[in-house]
Amino acid sequence: MPFKSNIINSIVDEARSHTYELPWIEFKENNYNPQEIGEYISALSNTAALFNQNYAFMIWGINDITHEIVGTSFDPQKIKQGNQGLDLWISTQLDPQIQFYFHKTTIDDKAVVLLEIAAAHSTPVKFRSIDYIRIDSYKKKLIDYPDTERELWSIFSRKPFEVMIAAENISGDLVLRLLDYSTYFEMLLDDLPSNKSAILDRLEAEMMIVKSETGNYNITNLGAILFAKRLTDFPSLERKAVRIIKYNGDSRTSSASKEQVGSKGYANGFEALIDFINNSLPNNEIIGAALRKNVPMYPELAVRELFANAIVHQNFFIKGTGPMIEIFDSRMEITNPGAPLIDKERFVDHPPISRNEKLASFMRRIGVCEERGSGYDKVVSQTEYYQLPAPEIEIYDNHTKVILYSHKEYNKMSKEDRIRACYLHACLKRVNRDYMTNSSLRERFNINVKNSSIISRLLNETCATGLIKISEESTSDKARKYLPYWA
Repeated sequence: MPFKSNIINSIVDEARSHTYELPWIEFKENNYNPQEIGEYISALSNTAALFNQNYAFMIWGINDITHEIVGTSFDPQKIKQGNQGLDLWISTQLDPQIQFYFHKTTIDDKAVVLLEIAAAHSTPVKFRSIDYIRIDSYKKKLIDYPDTERELWSIFSRKPFEVMIAAENISGDLVLRLLDYSTYFEMLLDDLPSNKSAILDRLEAEMMIVKSETGNYNITNLGAILFAKRLTDFPSLERKAVRIIKYNGDSRTSSASKEQVGSKGYANGFEALIDFINNSLPNNEIIGAALRKNVPMYPELAVRELFANAIVHQNFFIKGTGPMIEIFDSRMEITNPGAPLIDKERFVDHPPISRNEKLASFMRRIGVCEERGSGYDKVVSQTEYYQLPAPEIEIYDNHTKVILYSHKEYNKMSKEDRIRACYLHACLKRVNRDYMTNSSLRERFNINVKNSSIISRLLNETCATGLIKISEESTSDKARKYLPYWA
């Protein structure tokens, strides 16, 4: 978040007060070559991460030896690179893109420019495909210092997204204007404290805010992503807002009849988004004994679990994207940034692994999601109960997608649909210490006993894929019991 004008001068004064140039601070007078600035942004961002700083700074108008204010002729708004402004050109050359802001100020009647640079967080920042670092106050290529590079990667692996800073050095009053603290207490069924200090102490104890060195507060990513009144108040998190789109038809080329972008944090905005999703779903007609008229196409519990999982298990370090729910006439797709931490074939049985442990823990406390690893089990169970096709998981380099399908009769399902449903049925039986049988699979598909040969054929086909196997406890061909391949 860009600094407010009233603290820019204090940052400059603090930087000048040291007798030597700190590794994450660079002083310049009038050297403002765009290539050089881009390289320094990479170097300073990476160095800030190495020294556990949230920001690095480049300051023009300061003598780098005496630290005296000498003024500068540099005006970042007047510098062009080709047809682009300086900040736009630099941002297109950074990978990954990070937040940086130029601030102009005047100190002792002399012009000073402060460049605020966010620290690297999940991977070293490159400028024009090269990552830099500061070594003994000199800008160097990171590849030439392998020990430093290993240390930097080690830091990235240890620092979770939730503890990073979304807003820095703000007053307690502004904290309470930015965060929906009253909903926090309501969700935990706690009384709202009678004074501001007690509220701030509670938020600090939850690590939603931390004290800054100036005596003000920093809002952590955890506090902002959970309880922001407006995510737009936090530029680094704005693109993490949940997006919901309802299409007219089964194609993205169809027009969208409804669209909603979540404006609040995930905790205080969760129920409103769930209501929007459920109100956007088409209704099922009566299909079998389990379904009634005017029932939403997909079980509410399954939708809720998948939505919560998309929020909790996303990779926040992937820039420019957030959770998305797309509703088509005959399917629903829930997509989140990041590949899963476990094999997609083991979603049902695998012990829980949380990419964002603090976020997952809090969402569990308020009843939004579970950490017991049974969330996807419930999704599979619900689709079976309502006799829907089995959910499908698609994995991409940087995204995970779960697809729910509307009702199909068995003879309308593809071979892949049937095999996937058979495998997941075996998984569900296994986690409940039971076996899949011809009878249980017939019940899952609502197939009459006289057509048991159809299910026998499916069991043989699924065995051939290696996804299921015949249990050693089977006593005869007619009484075969089946297990998933991993059992």
